[in-house]
Amino acid sequence: MRDVHYIALIHKDPEPGYGVSFPDVPGVIAVADTMDEAIAEAAAVLAIAFEDWPDEQPVPRTLEALRQDARFQNDAEGAVVAVIRPSPKYYQAAE
Repeated sequence: MRDVHYIALIHKDPEPGYGVSFPDVPGVIAVADTMDEAIAEAAAVLAIAFEDWPDEQPVPRTLEALRQDARFQNDAEGAVVAVIRPSPKYYQAAE
């Protein structure tokens, strides 16, 4: 796995919980009850997804590049923007 990080958007859901999405990794999401668990789940879900895509990992954009994207601007409204590094070790922490 390459040593890279991805920008994530963390939204507080109406019900207790948090949802995490990745603008540069469509279809990969994480959910958790707390912000800390959401970050751990996000790192784990990226690592798990990339196990299946070892040579096809999406190239992450910088935050500056994402801020130029109208869709990102819309999706980021009300979200916490976080930097997530894929890490299988967080999967154990999130369980």
